[in-house]
Amino acid sequence: MSDGNEQKEQPASGRKPLTLTRTHATGTVKQSFSHGRTKHVAVEVREKRSLTRPGAAGPGAPAAPGPGVPPPLRPRATPAPAAPTQEAKTHPGAISDIETRRREEAVRRSMAEREAREQRSRAEEEQRRALDDAQRKMAAEQAQLESEAEARRRAEAGEPEIAEAAPEASAKPTLRAPAQPMKEENDLLGDLGGRIKTARRPAAPVPVKPAKKGEPKRREGKLTLDMVEREVAGDDDRVRSLAAYRRAQQKEKERRAKLMGAGAERERVAREVTIPETITVQELANRMAMRGADIIKFMMRQGQMLKMTDALDADTAELIATEHGHAVRRVAESDIEEGLAGIIEDTDENLQPRPPVVTVMGHVDHGKTSLLDALRQTDVASGEAGGITQHIGAYQVRLKEGQRVTFLDTPGHAAFSAMRARGAQVTDIVVLVVAADDGVMPQTIEAVQHARASGAPIIVAINKIDKPDANPTRVLTDLLQHEIVTETHGGDTLSVEVSALKKTGLDKLVETILLQAELLDLKANPDRPAEAAVIESKLDRGRGTVATVLVQKGTLKRGDIVVAGGQWGRIRAITNERGQVLQSAGPSEPVEIMGLEGVPEPGDTLNVVESETRAREVADYRQRARRQRTAGGGGSQVRTSLESMMAKFKDSTAKELPVLVKADVQGSAEAIVGSLDKLAHDEVRARVVLSGVGAINESDVQLAKTSGAPVIGFNVRASKEARDLAEREGVEIRYYAIIYDLIDDIKGVMSGMLAPHMRETFLGNAEVLEVFNISKVGKVAGCRVSDGVVRKGAKVRILRENVVIQEMGVLNTLKRFKDEVNEVLSGQECGMSFGQFQDIKQGDVIECFNVEVVQRTL
Repeated sequence: MSDGNEQKEQPASGRKPLTLTRTHATGTVKQSFSHGRTKHVAVEVREKRSLTRPGAAGPGAPAAPGPGVPPPLRPRATPAPAAPTQEAKTHPGAISDIETRRREEAVRRSMAEREAREQRSRAEEEQRRALDDAQRKMAAEQAQLESEAEARRRAEAGEPEIAEAAPEASAKPTLRAPAQPMKEENDLLGDLGGRIKTARRPAAPVPVKPAKKGEPKRREGKLTLDMVEREVAGDDDRVRSLAAYRRAQQKEKERRAKLMGAGAERERVAREVTIPETITVQELANRMAMRGADIIKFMMRQGQMLKMTDALDADTAELIATEHGHAVRRVAESDIEEGLAGIIEDTDENLQPRPPVVTVMGHVDHGKTSLLDALRQTDVASGEAGGITQHIGAYQVRLKEGQRVTFLDTPGHAAFSAMRARGAQVTDIVVLVVAADDGVMPQTIEAVQHARASGAPIIVAINKIDKPDANPTRVLTDLLQHEIVTETHGGDTLSVEVSALKKTGLDKLVETILLQAELLDLKANPDRPAEAAVIESKLDRGRGTVATVLVQKGTLKRGDIVVAGGQWGRIRAITNERGQVLQSAGPSEPVEIMGLEGVPEPGDTLNVVESETRAREVADYRQRARRQRTAGGGGSQVRTSLESMMAKFKDSTAKELPVLVKADVQGSAEAIVGSLDKLAHDEVRARVVLSGVGAINESDVQLAKTSGAPVIGFNVRASKEARDLAEREGVEIRYYAIIYDLIDDIKGVMSGMLAPHMRETFLGNAEVLEVFNISKVGKVAGCRVSDGVVRKGAKVRILRENVVIQEMGVLNTLKRFKDEVNEVLSGQECGMSFGQFQDIKQGDVIECFNVEVVQRTL
């Protein structure tokens, strides 16, 4: 390169000096990305250096364009980069004027080439169409000529003429070689403006299948000006940006959704929608065969924001279904239990006699179990802890005549009121046992009330008549106060005097029971699905859930699918009270069953269903209903109860004793929880953290440790792992076999949690006669004891005009003359000092008293 001075000097020969020109051009390109992002990229184009003579065409010069194609624009020489202007310096991403003109020329050249290609394509298509028409016309004329020649030949030969189908009727006529010479065909093609190189028909061009819209070809390699020119020119291999592809995909999706929506509107079919009391948005959408989003949009227009999992009430769901043109059928969620008891109606033809169910009730220790033992000739009472019954025992006694009687032995303790109520509900006859030496007691009265509520007839059995102090007449007279009028007093209630110990009067008792059963005419249908009542339930470690049930209707068989309360299962085994395995159990027969998924509540009804699906649905519904009842209902009731509960807890200072209860059977656990609830006080109450059946396990110990509660085991024991864990964690485990021992211990603990009562004992009064101001001591009151005695160490308070103005606490300084004394009697004078309190005046009264702490009990 030469500097500026050398460039001004021209050589004498007149030739242009040799110089090196720039072989590349620079510029910037603006790239667009998704979400509105852009980027300016600096690019350069390198050109191949070519040395040619002036006026001569280079080896890469383009050939002369064909007809119909405009001559390409002459490329301009790439100018040397000019000095950057102030604007370019300010905006480095701006495009220069040269670059703008170059792009405009590229766009015009591309549009011209595209138009030329389209014109050539149209011309070729018209040429091919004309050629095809001409060939078909020639073939038809040739076929016509041949047909006429054949007809003349047949006419000359005297053959019968055969009718032939017109050549136009053929679906695809055969192309025959034309009869005219090739020159005429070429002349025809020449007249049409085309030509062919051979006599063969050219094959139709195969259309190029366009690329799918969802399969863009991404740009690869370095971005150059040539690639940009091709994109601007609109070549077929143009690469789309990712943002453009996403926009097109979104538009296509919206278009399809709109079409599908319109089609759905057209194809929507009105159907009957079953709506329960509560239904979720998703479930309602499924039943209406529409999208859940459409329901949410509809509710948004109504001013409500919902989610797919939100529950709708029946009225709202009906409104939504009606607005969308569906018919609505309202059902209650409890309708799932319809037909659970079976559809077989009991008639006189299929009813058969059944044994009576007799419940033995009475006060504790009046001899109920002993009387039943005498009837069964077994010793059950010796196996009961403390000699009291804590479970419902169900037995069936077989008499010598072959008759059977089912007995239910209920506990007499006050804690087992619920058990007695359940026994009275499933019974036919109630035997009220009253001790002749004890008379009518509170549980006797309660048993009478349960029997009267169930409507069962009562037979009074006066037990322990063998005792010296027995007085059966007093028992019958006491029962008159409770509207139990026996035959002795002109009533219709039967009474029998028995002795369970001496086994006297038992035959008469059995005869009376059979007579009452005959009057009742007890019958049942054994040929129907079974229906039973759950008497007791427990969780056995080796056998799982064991439930004692009393069959009331039908026949319970092994393998039946049953549902009891919120639990269901398939019966795996049936055993009676003697431990014998049975295959079936008929009406009025008490049995133990195994196979339930969980422990049912005593008093639940057990029904046989046709399938596991039905059993699972019924059990789920009952569990939901029970949870809702536990939560306190729904709607405004929940809000009211929560508000009242929070206000109660806020104002209450009651202490809580957390307790974890595990029992052997569900009825015992229920009785313990009920007894603990009755111990509740305004200041302290027992809170049952967990109540269940079965042995104490490690999870129970962990829960007790977390809640700070002792573990109460009633007729159950803890496993070795649970004992070790309780010892490590410091959790107390207490075992009980008698319920009133458990209640007494809990009552004692709760009594210790009560705040003690503070009782004041008046000692005496002293009147202030004079107030002395002594240095280093303060004011000292000179007093005279007017009533009682004043003691050092007792509590004092100061009264002014019979109004308490100060509680002084303990009196520490008491002097008589100059000596410290412990007490001053009535009528004597003394001096008192009250420390920091200096507002003592003449005429004040000092009251002296003691405070005693009295421990309270429940």
